[in-house]
Amino acid sequence: MERTGKNNTTALSILKILLFMYIITGVLLLVLTLLLSKLQLSESAVSIGIVVIYVISGFVGGLLAGKKMKSRKFLWGMLMGAAYFLILVIGSVVFHKGMDMEASRFATTLVLCIASGMVGGMAG
Repeated sequence: MERTGKNNTTALSILKILLFMYIITGVLLLVLTLLLSKLQLSESAVSIGIVVIYVISGFVGGLLAGKKMKSRKFLWGMLMGAAYFLILVIGSVVFHKGMDMEASRFATTLVLCIASGMVGGMAG
């Protein structure tokens, strides 16, 4: 019976960390939007900004997961990065009614999310 309580705590922690990752993403996207309107950034600068936001969010999620879980930190960080990416993909499919990303960009984003989460987990 105690094991179930620990699993519920772990699942709740993961959900809280994912929520925080998306709050960070939202805030950083707002900052990027403000920069875009004030500085008339190029499309490539906006694309780079979005990648940086993915990396920062993944790192923070991995860092928090590593601090919370205390063992196998890099695996928990990778899990957070993968979960973050999975939700991004689901959101993209739902809102765009299908995948509108080419395979190379899809793979690059997946690797960046998982790797940044892993590095954050190791730092945690």
